[in-house]
Amino acid sequence: MPRGELLKKLFYSYAHGDGQGFLDTATEIIRDEESKNNRVLANALRRNLGDTKSPQPRDIAQQGDKTLRKLNVVPFEREKQLPLVETITPERRASDLILKRSNQHLLLSLVNEFRKRDTLGAHGLRPRSRLLFCGPPGCGKTLCAEVFAHEVRLPLLVVSMDVIVSSLLGETATNLRRIFDYATVQPVVLLLDEFDAIARLRDDETLNGELRRVVNSLLTLIEKFHGQGFIIAATNHERQLDPAIWRRFDEVVFFEKPDRNQIIRLVSLKFKNFKRDFESIEVADAFEDFSHADIERVCINAIRRAILSGQRVVTKRRLLRGIALESRRRDIAQQHQS
Repeated sequence: MPRGELLKKLFYSYAHGDGQGFLDTATEIIRDEESKNNRVLANALRRNLGDTKSPQPRDIAQQGDKTLRKLNVVPFEREKQLPLVETITPERRASDLILKRSNQHLLLSLVNEFRKRDTLGAHGLRPRSRLLFCGPPGCGKTLCAEVFAHEVRLPLLVVSMDVIVSSLLGETATNLRRIFDYATVQPVVLLLDEFDAIARLRDDETLNGELRRVVNSLLTLIEKFHGQGFIIAATNHERQLDPAIWRRFDEVVFFEKPDRNQIIRLVSLKFKNFKRDFESIEVADAFEDFSHADIERVCINAIRRAILSGQRVVTKRRLLRGIALESRRRDIAQQHQS
């Protein structure tokens, strides 16, 4: 294995508390130095390694006086030795999220089920744990997954779609199986973003036989998932999903662009720590048809420009100018997509 890849493995295993992985990789580096006749360096490394205790698994995060569970080392893709998931410490809270009331009630009920899972278990029931998030981009699906992980006090694992889809025959399904096995043995929130990349319609003529088999494997993995945490799949293209996928999820949550009331709340949220000379209701109509992400970007940019200009207040004029620039950017993007 190239020296650079060995070093990446060494640092990654240390950072994630994989003691055995750290020792194995360090030993491989020592053997590599010995094969190059760098005996002095190899002996020094071996002595230092002998004096070093294996790094212990670290806590993923601490929330107040409660500590989230420890994770084992994440699975790697075999060909390139890249991690199949990214571990994220959830920091965004429910107060950072603006949702329609029906979605709020649904997610709160899921959190309540998780917290009272022992009560359900006494009656032979399990909490709902397989969720499908659908809706246009920028409407809060990924943010909601992070907030949800924060509320249930579990680490958030984001699947790296560009890594799991391997060029090697059969490896994509194997990668998926390893990820699901990992999420089964320890409680986590597993986020499969851009879910349509691996859950496409099986009668799609653009799919080859390998990807059709991946969809079949995915259906089985989701159906048989009985981990202590959650699986959240998110997609901007729900119409491209295979029909059999929908039946595998306990709940489907639809995200939409914010209505007028949500826009007002979102603008107020973004300016809670910075002064402005306007009320949120005054600019709500100008944000019509904007996504949550669009509104956030406009507000943050307006605050950024005010700070760089030496001003302590965002003016309505500055914000409306930012809205006009964002509208222009969106129009250009739509032209290139059509």
